[in-house]
Amino acid sequence: MCGIIGIVGITEVASALYDGLTVLQHRGQDAAGIATVDGSRLRLHKGNGLVRDVFNQTTMSRLRGRIGIGHCRYPTAGSEGADEAQPLYVNSPYGIAFAHNGNLVNTDTLRKEMFEDDRRHINTDSDSEVLLNVLAHELQIQERMAITPDNIFKAVAGVHARAKGGYACIGLILGYGLVAFRDPNGIRPLVLGERVTEEGREYAVASESVALDVLGFKRLRDIEPGEAVVITDDGQLFSRHCAEAAVHAPCIFEYVYLARPDSMIEDVSVYKARLRMGEKLAQKIMRLRPDHGIDAVIPIPDTSRTAASALAGALGVPFREGLVKNRYVGRTFIMPGQGDRVKSVRRKLNAVDLEFRKKTVLLVDDSIVRGTTSKQIIQMARDAGAKRVYFASAAPPVRYPNVYGIDMPSAHELVAAGKTEQEVEQMLGADWLIYQDLEDLIWAVQDGNEDLQQFDTSCFSGEYVTGLEKDYLQQIELMRSDDAKAARRIA
Repeated sequence: MCGIIGIVGITEVASALYDGLTVLQHRGQDAAGIATVDGSRLRLHKGNGLVRDVFNQTTMSRLRGRIGIGHCRYPTAGSEGADEAQPLYVNSPYGIAFAHNGNLVNTDTLRKEMFEDDRRHINTDSDSEVLLNVLAHELQIQERMAITPDNIFKAVAGVHARAKGGYACIGLILGYGLVAFRDPNGIRPLVLGERVTEEGREYAVASESVALDVLGFKRLRDIEPGEAVVITDDGQLFSRHCAEAAVHAPCIFEYVYLARPDSMIEDVSVYKARLRMGEKLAQKIMRLRPDHGIDAVIPIPDTSRTAASALAGALGVPFREGLVKNRYVGRTFIMPGQGDRVKSVRRKLNAVDLEFRKKTVLLVDDSIVRGTTSKQIIQMARDAGAKRVYFASAAPPVRYPNVYGIDMPSAHELVAAGKTEQEVEQMLGADWLIYQDLEDLIWAVQDGNEDLQQFDTSCFSGEYVTGLEKDYLQQIELMRSDDAKAARRIA
């Protein structure tokens, strides 16, 4: 769930890329980078850490150029080190810098093909480097003439034919311009925007529309599944569908947790989708427990606040901010180890005792993954004097790994994997646990755009729209466990 952005501008773009990355920081807090084109040279700076920590006045001053791309990384399995910070770069053909959000599910096959057939060496464990080299190879085998949009589109078609998974990508081709494309199923998001100034027309592409908003770009549309967009260095825009028709299945977890509420994805307001999630959850509560006795609805900051407010309104129950968040602690879901996650919960949240004392409270979260945070917050509510603690998830039980760019833990670390809702309720220590129904979650998103007929719901349903290679889930089980990640950090 990385954040990516690219701009073809009239003037210098480094500061705009920096601002865009800070807005996309929620998508990845592990590493950041910016690449710009300065005449015939690539200017690149990247490193581990938050955007504000990676860049300073000196490094920004060196990122000259009016075309550039940026990336903030979320540490998916195999892409946690400094070498995997993006943008990545290959010098042939032309020189290509590359930023990628997502994950391939046939990386091992492609890596083998790259070495044995394409004679390209992959130096890291990152599937992003594999994808970059597939693109570079496909560009290399085009006719030996001046690069054109047609040649680029053919190369992207070659990528689609070989790569399997969820991916949104932005490439910077030195001496030509920018190319952006999205996987044939449209699993990972990518939006296109423009800004018209007195000097001329500028274009930007980004993971979420909110990055365009803050930079003054008008959101034109989502880049469509399997589509590629080419923006030349003189500002000409070309687009073409480069993949055979496939099931359009955007990731529904973007609406649950990943995206900012002020973003538009697939012409659906994330904010309004979350409101509808809360309304549907309230309807389920009234069906199951019309005499629920809830005194207050309390969100677990920040992602669940929108759904919780709608839920409270539908129930006619007071909405209260009973948990105060320390905003200088990162998202626990994307922290690299269980020890870090456990320690951070108490540092991250503090209870307002008056909102819990002698009350039946309904805590609302966007989802429950490992259950680490949920269990501790339920205990915090009891310690603050709550009479009964109910817990609601705006998403269904997460029982399966996500393989398309969200580094959910291995199945045995998912609290709901192989368990009934009652068993999870007991493990978390809640007096009552209620999950959103999958069909209600789908409705909550689909109601914003009825053209959306299907979603990637794999972490809830176990159904993977691209299909998976044999033993793939067993392989990521080995890669994603906290023990495996700890071993890689030590190594």
